[in-house]
Amino acid sequence: MNKFEEIRPIVLGLAIRDGKLLVGESFDKVKKQTFYRCLGGGIEFLEKSVDSLKREFKEEINSNVTIKDFLGVSENIFTYQGKNAHEIVFYYSVTVPDEDVKEEYYIQESKSIAKWVDIQDFKNGNKILYPEEVFPYIS
Repeated sequence: MNKFEEIRPIVLGLAIRDGKLLVGESFDKVKKQTFYRCLGGGIEFLEKSVDSLKREFKEEINSNVTIKDFLGVSENIFTYQGKNAHEIVFYYSVTVPDEDVKEEYYIQESKSIAKWVDIQDFKNGNKILYPEEVFPYIS
């Protein structure tokens, strides 16, 4: 699947702890913008969204998260690195086990980091969180 030519189903996990949200940090070179996104990724063919979310957390931060609640679905049409993209996003609340909690995680696949960021930084606009449709679930 080419994520810049097809509608892509993805799943994101909202891990909240002590008023902080676990997010991956990314940089759009075209927009010259640092932004954040909850962890997760593409749902593979014949894979349920919850199974995909568990797999993604295991791959990204080596954690066997507990999936708590289904929060909702949104449609996200956006531009990244100058290319248009279209996603259907499933949101779940998740819990990272205490023994897996770190200040920062290195994500090998994307060569980026994930970290716990104060939710207020997103709400007051100090940091950018995508997709914007996630905001109702972090209040």
